[in-house]
This record gives sequence, C-alpha cells and structure tokens, in this order.
Amino acid sequence: MAVYTDIAEDDLKWFLTEYDAGTLLSYKGIAEGVENSNFLLHTSKDPLILTLYEKRVEKTDLPFFLGLMQHLSARGLSCPLPLPRRDGALLGSLSGRPAALISFLEGMWLRKPEAKHCREVGRALAEMHVAGDGFELKRPNALSIDGWQTLWEKSEARADEVEAGLQDEIRGELDFLAAAWPKGLPAGVIHADLFPDNVFFLGDALSGLIDFYFACNDLLAYDVSICLNAWCFEKDGAYNITKGTAMLEGYQSVRPLSTEEIAALPVLSRGAALRFFLTRLYDWLTTPEGAMVTKKDPLEYLRKLRFHHQVGSAAEYGLSL
Repeated sequence: MAVYTDIAEDDLKWFLTEYDAGTLLSYKGIAEGVENSNFLLHTSKDPLILTLYEKRVEKTDLPFFLGLMQHLSARGLSCPLPLPRRDGALLGSLSGRPAALISFLEGMWLRKPEAKHCREVGRALAEMHVAGDGFELKRPNALSIDGWQTLWEKSEARADEVEAGLQDEIRGELDFLAAAWPKGLPAGVIHADLFPDNVFFLGDALSGLIDFYFACNDLLAYDVSICLNAWCFEKDGAYNITKGTAMLEGYQSVRPLSTEEIAALPVLSRGAALRFFLTRLYDWLTTPEGAMVTKKDPLEYLRKLRFHHQVGSAAEYGLSL
C-alpha cells in the first residue's frame, strides 16, 4: 500500500454518494507498499479501504483481482471484499484513477513473526490455493521468466550503481533460470505477494489475507517459495530453518506437495528471490523523490538469492523428506 495520488475531500464525498457507505467522517493515506494509492476511511457506517489503482496496474486486470476476492471469500477464506456501487459495479473513478472501496479487515501485520505464525501462514496459503480452484477468470503471471527479463532491461544500465558487478551476476542468473525453470507442476491461482504486511493477525490467530493485486495463475509451489523468502529469513540475512519447517508443515497439513514440487523448491526459491530483487531494484532507481512511499532495499533479496545458490535440496528449507 502507498499514496501516489492525493484526493480532495469534496471529490471523495461525491465518490461515496455512489455507494451505500455512509457519511465520510475522516480519511488518511496509508504509506506502506509500492503499488497503489490507499486510504483508510472512517464513515458513519463501517471503516473502509479506498484503493486508487496506479499506472503499474492494468485496468483490464481489475475484474480478476476484485472477482478473486469475492470467489475466495465465498469459499470461506478470510479476505477483504470489494463494496459494490449502487449500480452494482465494483469499480469507480476518483482523481483520474480507477478506484474501489474494499471492506476493512480487522487485525495487524506482525513486525517480528515467529515460527507459530509461519505455520499459520503456510496453512492459509494452502487454503487459498484450494479455495482458488474453480475461479474462472485467468491472469498470466506478468512477473515470471519473461517479465523478469523485461524488468531487468529497464534497470540493467544503472545496476552497478547499487553494487559493483551486478550486471554480470544478474545476467547469469536470468540465463540459469530460463534453462532450469520447472514445467508441468500443479498450477492455479497464487497470491504472489504474501509478505508479512499482507497477512493480518489478531493476537496469534491469523485473521485474514489482503492485497491480491499481484494474484495470477502460476505454479502453486512458486507461491510457497515466495513465502519462504518473505517469512523465513532474519534481519541479519540468515535463513531460519525452524520458521521454514513450520511454514512447510502448515502448508502440507492442507495441501501436500508432490515429489516434483519438492524437488523444484530450490530453483523456485531462486526465482522468487530474483523477482523481488528486480522489482525492488527498479523502484529503488525510479521512484520519484517526495512520493509518500517506503522504498525497499533490493540488496536484501540479492543476499537471499545468493543463499539459494547453496541449497541442494528442499530439506535445507526445513522440509521433512
């Protein structure tokens, strides 16, 4: 979440007349994340999240994102729901951007997740994969192999400004992954961005998943690898195998991984680390000064990528074989 586009109070009040949302009492920007402009609204009815979809999000993808939240909620997954307008549409327009109102999900994201929380995240991820079955809309993963190459081309010329030798290292990594990326593994709807700030807890109980704006159709085990990267490394860069074990046990308690998925985890984890390194690198180099956005260090994911180079099997992530 973030704020790129500001909104005027009068415009927001007019926007709300298209919904059965009550009267605006207050609103404030949410300055986390890097994708869309988000605001917390307090109304005379319920608190809501207002999302303005910025240029990186294609308007043609919005029916997939909003419809997916409806589908997952109907299947019992705890996640925000888009609020329909009075005319039944889920999408409106505000400050020159496509905009939607989303229900407010109670809970807070964890700054210091423990193994018990990782177990719950693994379980919830598997529940999402199962619940996503039957969702009819499709969205290819724009940030997979081909997308990584395109994104790299936008940053390559300046990469060595961030660390000397990056150009050669990342070119080699892209070549390796293009040749080694697994095919034929179980696929379906994935979240593709299930970081700690996209999972809410009430105490130690997971209360729901949010921010489905990278969701797409891809390998389910790739989503697991994203979570291993996002949840199971410590601030000093060390991989926490206790958290990894808990994450994988939680996932497999709902959806056991196949033998082929288990064998592919090291390569998938390299790909997941590279994907977030590349998006962070691009944002680091291009986000304008003054934007109400928290830029994230790309080198964090470069260090994770280098860790995965040394992994020989999924057992080193904590998976019991």
